[in-house]
Amino acid sequence: MTSDDRGSSSISTDEGPRSSRSEDVKGRSGRTKRKQLPLWQETILLLGVALILAIVIKTFFVQAFYIPSESMEPGLILNDRILIQKISYWGDDEPERGDVVVFKDPGGWLPPSESAGPTNPIAQVMAKIGLYPTGGHLVKRVIGVAGDTIECCDDKGRLIINGKPIGEAAFVRRGDGKCDGPMPNNGSCDWRTGPIPEGHIFVMGDNRSRSADSSAKMCPDNATECVPGDEFVPADLVVGKVFVLLWPADRFRWNTRPATFEDVPDPSS
Repeated sequence: MTSDDRGSSSISTDEGPRSSRSEDVKGRSGRTKRKQLPLWQETILLLGVALILAIVIKTFFVQAFYIPSESMEPGLILNDRILIQKISYWGDDEPERGDVVVFKDPGGWLPPSESAGPTNPIAQVMAKIGLYPTGGHLVKRVIGVAGDTIECCDDKGRLIINGKPIGEAAFVRRGDGKCDGPMPNNGSCDWRTGPIPEGHIFVMGDNRSRSADSSAKMCPDNATECVPGDEFVPADLVVGKVFVLLWPADRFRWNTRPATFEDVPDPSS
């Protein structure tokens, strides 16, 4: 081997590793210098993501409401904050007897002042994303579902659903009434309704003598300007089921369906 050969071999061997090391250093240096967004841009991005998540949660899962009247006492009182969940009514599932539900005004159930919703701009934005109650909604308990027949009342003042008296003393306030089902317009404890049409429900407030509910929409005997059927609420107007009494904190509790409705027979039986 000549001296020229040795020199050539030495140079070739030495340059390869140096080139490789140089490229490796550049690669590592490039990865560590990744550009970050300015703080204000990151803040806007995070707020945007939070807003989208809030809208998705409100649309499909959970929404906040408040109790606008005394109609659901003693369990839910004026200005209580509640949360409703919507999963139970996904697909073909509909409200069940005993559920406390929030539903949109079927038309003429609420005065204009309660249908308008919040007027404060901040409250309006919060209502859009489900963090503040919207107007035009009612909170009532489902008493009857499609096919049910409801009568008022037995000799103990209890409602009768499909021939079965139901004990509601644990959550109902009779107030000035002598039974669990007086119509506010005449205080009667002697009425009957049903069968409830398919895709509809019959609802009542727990404060039976202080609730403008389905019983108040029934046509009294010999009425000439009443439309039969207005007492039934379309099930597709139901927004969701109340599952939490959120505020005030000292009254926080989970809301569940009373066991008394489990013994109600099906309409066909």
